[in-house]
Order: sequence, then C-alpha cells, then structure tokens
Amino acid sequence: MAKFSCLIVIFLFIFSNSSAFSQEFEQDSIPTSQGELKITFLGHSTLFFAFGGKIIHIDPVTRYADYATLPKADIILVTHEHGDHFDLRAIELIKKEGTDLVYTEKCKEKYPGGQALKNGEVRIVQGIRVEAIPAYNIVHMRSEGLPYHPKGEGNGYILTLADKRVYVAGDTENTPEMKALKNIDIAFLPMNLPYTMTPEMVADAARAFKPKILYPYHYGDTETSKIVELLKNVKGIEVRIRNMS
Repeated sequence: MAKFSCLIVIFLFIFSNSSAFSQEFEQDSIPTSQGELKITFLGHSTLFFAFGGKIIHIDPVTRYADYATLPKADIILVTHEHGDHFDLRAIELIKKEGTDLVYTEKCKEKYPGGQALKNGEVRIVQGIRVEAIPAYNIVHMRSEGLPYHPKGEGNGYILTLADKRVYVAGDTENTPEMKALKNIDIAFLPMNLPYTMTPEMVADAARAFKPKILYPYHYGDTETSKIVELLKNVKGIEVRIRNMS
C-alpha cells in the first residue's frame, strides 16, 4: 500500500509539472564580445533574451507560454498597450524583487510602477542601454484618419548588449525613424496585415538600415517565404525564419 501511495505521489508531481516539460521553443545563440546572447522565441511578438546573467522578457503574454515555468525577469519590456503585447498576468508571473518594467505611458495608465519611455528617450536599465524608437502606422488605418497604432504611443526598443545592437520594432510600419537607424546587428520586424507591414514594407526597411540578422516576427498568416525572396540578393542581411506567427 505504501509503495502504491508513493507511485501516486510521483505521478501527481509529474502531471502537475508537465507544462514545464511540454513547452518546447526555438532558440538561437548569438556570440557577442561578452558571451552568448540566447534568444527564445515564444510566439507572435513574445520573446525572451538571456545575456550576461540577466533575463529580458519582451511583450510577455500568457497565451503564448506558461509563464509560471519560465525564468523570472530581470527586465521586462512592453512595446504598447494592446492585449497581444501587454498582459498583466504574465507580468505578475515573471516579476521578482528588483525586476525593472519598461513600457509606454499608455501601459502605465493600466499598470503603474514601471518606467515609461517616450519615443526617442534613452535609459540605462541594469547596465543595459535601452532606446525607445517610435512605432506607428502610416498607411494602415482602422478607419479614415485612425491608424491601428498612432504615432507617439508605441515603442520599439534598441538594446545594446555588449557589441550587439538588437532592435525589437513592436507594432509599426517602415517609418522614417526606422529607416534611419544605424549599426543594427539583429532586428525583429513585424509582418502582418492589416496591423503592421507587408513583406514589401519589411524589405524596404531592411534595405535602408541593413540589419545583419533579420527575424520577421508577429507575422500571423503572412507567407514568410516572400520576405526571403525579396531580400535574397541583398548582401549583408541574413533572414532567419522562426515560429513567430
């Protein structure tokens, strides 16, 4: 009887923790001058980075991962207030003592306590330079004169991680501010309609600021082979497709 009870306890322990073993996400490892940058692709626009002993979560959303099983955040970055990017439950699950939350003014209205960055602001967060880049629509509108993402409300972020500059664009189109960027090593650019960019818009931006590695993300049903084809003859840009639909 004791042996049977022990087996039940073991089974229940494994079952209750099965989510920790069932989540399998793609990962890339990028060498930097100060060790590896590890990128975990959770889905849609949801990522986390591991670098220099720190965990940086970006747009954490519970529909894409079981955040109770993921590493706690040293830094959380949120690009804007829409529910597929800004999830209070996910934030609560990965916060710990000392976590820095960086987001927008619109996010702060819903969840006080973080650091709200305006477009163009720069902040050093736990030794990491974080630049807020404007993220907005120019062409795609909910209705006449009402863009899906108005100018001045959303951020993309550039993180300086040792000798690498990593740009996570948020929900945006190929804006003049994006196309003027310099020295971007890794870029995450959104590619879904009607909310962000077409593959042609992504290609236009990539040709302008020439990231060394381009990850299309937040691409929904958009066929990723289109961006590969559009940039196949552009030297110096490696397009990497990961599961970020």
